[in-house]
Amino acid sequence: MHGVLLGGREAWRAQRPLTERWTLLAPDRPGHGKSPDGVQDFEVDAELLAEQVLGVPAHLVGLSYGAIVAMLAGARRPAMVRTLTVVEPPAAGVVRGDEVVDAWDAELRRILEGPLDDPREVFKAFFPLAGVPLPIPDPVPETLRRGARALVGMRPPGDAELPLDALASADFPMLVITGDHRPEYEIIADAIADGTGAGREIVRGMGHLVPDTGAPFNARLESFLNHGE
Repeated sequence: MHGVLLGGREAWRAQRPLTERWTLLAPDRPGHGKSPDGVQDFEVDAELLAEQVLGVPAHLVGLSYGAIVAMLAGARRPAMVRTLTVVEPPAAGVVRGDEVVDAWDAELRRILEGPLDDPREVFKAFFPLAGVPLPIPDPVPETLRRGARALVGMRPPGDAELPLDALASADFPMLVITGDHRPEYEIIADAIADGTGAGREIVRGMGHLVPDTGAPFNARLESFLNHGE
C-alpha cells in the first residue's frame, strides 16, 4: 500500500524484481494512479483494503500513509494477514506529547491545510519535512500534480489511533522499517515496535523512500515474507 503523491505502480517500482517469486498487488488509493479522485482518509482506505484485497491470505506491506492504512486493515482482518510490514509510518499520535514529533506533526498539518496555488511550493515545504531526497521536477508532471491535489486537504496521519493491542495479539509476524534520516520516524517506529512486539529494521540510503533502495530493502522484505510462509 503506497504513501502519498505516487500510486502503487510508481511507488513500488523497485520491488518488481520480487515478482519473479511473488505476486505483487499494488492497488491505487483514492486520488492516485487509476483510482478516482477522493479525499485521503486512512480509515476509509483501510476498509477498502480489507474488503477488496484481504478476501484471501496476503502479506501486507505499507509505506508512509499506506503503512497506517495497512495496520488498520490488518487489525480488521487478522486471519487473512500472513505478515505485516510497515515502512516509515507518520503516525505521530502514538507518541503524542513527544516534543520533537509534536512539532513535526504541527508543521505537516500546516502543509496539509494548503493552499495549493503552486505544486512546486507545496513540494518545497513537504519534501524536506517528509524526508524525500529528490529534486522537485520542473515542470511538475501530471502524476505529481495529482499527488499534490490529494496531499492538500487529506486527513492528517497524526490523527490515526493505531490498534497496537490488536496487532500485538494477532498471530501474524510484524516488521517496522525506517530509513534513519529523521528522528521523528525513528521515535514513532520504535513506539509501534514496542507496542506490538514487531521486529525492527533500518535500511539507509533513500530517506523516506526506503523501498527505492531496491536490493537492500528487497532482501530484508523477502527474508521476512519467507518467515511468514
